[in-house]
Amino acid sequence: MYSKILLPVDLNEEASWSKALPTALTLCRSFGASLHVVTVLPDYQMPLVGSYFPPGFAEKARETVSKAQHEFIRDKVPEDIQVQSVIVDGSPWEAIIKASRKIEADLIVMASHTKRKFVDYVLGPNAEHVVHHSKVSVMIVR
Repeated sequence: MYSKILLPVDLNEEASWSKALPTALTLCRSFGASLHVVTVLPDYQMPLVGSYFPPGFAEKARETVSKAQHEFIRDKVPEDIQVQSVIVDGSPWEAIIKASRKIEADLIVMASHTKRKFVDYVLGPNAEHVVHHSKVSVMIVR
């Protein structure tokens, strides 16, 4: 049923993956699917944003995130799961949608972990946007 499962992960926020990762792993095993771990970097390339950072900052940030993501995968994803590291730039929900299209994911598994206002309490701001804009199935794990 599923062959490519996308899992958005905020490496600084355990709540973004602590419940969603086990679910994604179970689904990968059940369907023989590959797991695509996505981490979103802010878009440092934008002129307004980029002017506040020293030259080369975006490249260093990407290298640091890549290293941290590979450590996350090594520590948290069992060896029997085929896994791919994906790093994208932009706003979280837009980057998740972009990554799902690029890798041709057929399921997005993500956590809902923020509770700032009512709609966030029900779903979470990024999860809400992903659900509304994704062309593939989205599983929200609480």
